[in-house]
Amino acid sequence: MKHPRYLTHLKDVPQLTDKQIQRLQPVVERYAFRSNEYYLSLIDWDDPEDPIRRVVIPHESELADWGALDPSQEENYTVAPGTQHKYRDTAVLLVNDVCGSYCRFCFRKRLFLNGNDEVVRDISDGLEYIRSHREINNVLLTGGDPLLMSTPKLERIIQRVREIEHIHIIRIGTKMLAFNPYRVLSDGALLEMLSRYSTLNRRIYIMTHFNHPHELTWEAISAVDLLHQAGLITVNQTPLIRGVNDDALILSDLFNKLSYIGVPPYYLFQSRPVVGNYDYMVPIEAGIRLVQTARIGCSGLAKRGRYVMSHRTGKIEILGMSDSQVFFKYHRAADKRLIGKILAIGRNPDAFWLDDYAEIRPGIMTEGELDEISLN
Repeated sequence: MKHPRYLTHLKDVPQLTDKQIQRLQPVVERYAFRSNEYYLSLIDWDDPEDPIRRVVIPHESELADWGALDPSQEENYTVAPGTQHKYRDTAVLLVNDVCGSYCRFCFRKRLFLNGNDEVVRDISDGLEYIRSHREINNVLLTGGDPLLMSTPKLERIIQRVREIEHIHIIRIGTKMLAFNPYRVLSDGALLEMLSRYSTLNRRIYIMTHFNHPHELTWEAISAVDLLHQAGLITVNQTPLIRGVNDDALILSDLFNKLSYIGVPPYYLFQSRPVVGNYDYMVPIEAGIRLVQTARIGCSGLAKRGRYVMSHRTGKIEILGMSDSQVFFKYHRAADKRLIGKILAIGRNPDAFWLDDYAEIRPGIMTEGELDEISLN
């Protein structure tokens, strides 16, 4: 299966019955379906709760009237077409609006809706912005999935970023190692190109997106190994997803197996409250218990990932909780005055997001008010 076929219609998935397809049609009319033969082959079709199935097969719950298209308000940090600058040293380039498969819990599903123009084909304005802001030392290429692009097209982007002297790190956010590892296994030109641009003090980081241990197939592990041999650095990030990895044993197994293959856990994200995602959400306080239990079964190398949320005000680490309070810390922040701030907030077992806590009044809380409830 060196070049698995991509599927964009449910009728092309032979394991789905006509009745199931008919029932799910309103969902795919709102949120696109896309997958491929390799990834679908990982599904146990006899198990209606199979975690890989949960990742890519539409579910009627997606039609629930809940959530926002951009809860982290990424548009507020857009500085040029397809370019975001939220944290001082990091710029984000949205270079593609297609993925190897479409995760049903995607936090940027707005990019795949008709009429969205956040992703641009010409990143010249973004590169000029980055060139004129010397405080930026790393650039994240994301979308969509950059590795779905042809190797020559991706190289043109990487080459132009590499021409900017003060950019030392290029990060590529991708789930292709899970969705279709043959993208790496069957393209020596891709590996050669990435190797040329990942040099001694100007590395390329591959931000993998393994959600469940079942994605760590021999093909995926082999693709990761080839990237390592080519001189690239890999780390993993995944959201906490109900029905996929919201089990302490599964989470522990994922973290351990990632550490075995040299892909340290980087971030475990609290899923964003995006439209259609209610059935995939895990409450924050349940997430804290899951993460704490999962880490018990992990080595020090496997438990390095931080449990965080990408809030509109910054990347907030979810530290833990007492009998009455939940503790958060600003790991990164758009406003540098918030960096390192610790919040102690009264518990709410139904909270999915920082704004769900009573002491954080949705749409009203300012940075100054956050200072008032901070512990330091």
